[in-house]
Amino acid sequence: MAKNKENLVDEGFRVSLVETAFFDGKFEIPHIDAPDKIIIPNGMVPFSVRERSQDKKDFVCFYEHDINFRDILTKTEEYVDELKQYPGIITPDCSLYIDAPLCVQIADIYLNRAVGHYLQKQGLYVIPNIRWGDERTYKEEFLGEKVAFQGVDKHSIVSVGTYGQIQSAESKRFFREGLSEMIKELEPEVVLVYGSMPDTIFADFKKTTKFIPYPDWTTRMKSK
Repeated sequence: MAKNKENLVDEGFRVSLVETAFFDGKFEIPHIDAPDKIIIPNGMVPFSVRERSQDKKDFVCFYEHDINFRDILTKTEEYVDELKQYPGIITPDCSLYIDAPLCVQIADIYLNRAVGHYLQKQGLYVIPNIRWGDERTYKEEFLGEKVAFQGVDKHSIVSVGTYGQIQSAESKRFFREGLSEMIKELEPEVVLVYGSMPDTIFADFKKTTKFIPYPDWTTRMKSK
């Protein structure tokens, strides 16, 4: 009997999830295929409170502290049947801290795509969450490619999260710069936004890109 994977090191950073994957770029980021049809979620529910989704009509997302969705990274296979009860998922929002070593930031991008690729191959509807770290991950001149956007098709649907990510002047600058680079690189048809959408960040992009906002779970519950 196979042993449960209790941490990412137990199985070499979950390489079994990407056995059938195509890889993009010099860092070989697993590829998630664009869906045949764009589906706009009715709502989003964080993984840790997914049972509170009424009639399971929400897409499951991971816009919360990493520890709350650790199991989806280490025991992905065990959640396939349950997640199939929902209309789709947003790929894990692994934290890319701007002061973390570059190798850690790239590893978190890899995990996002690895889980997304695997769940897509199991028949789930998957929308890539796009998250970047410092400018080395979203500007080409540092690595020769924009690694934060590897593994995702152009002209489709993606998701981003602002919840907890734009609290300081520095984090707002990184978010706005990364968003600009993401839009130029992926030219998405639709961008879902979990959390607030301040005009200081989004106003200029609304002219050319379709954004669909979703309140964070706490705000959504308070509004009921």
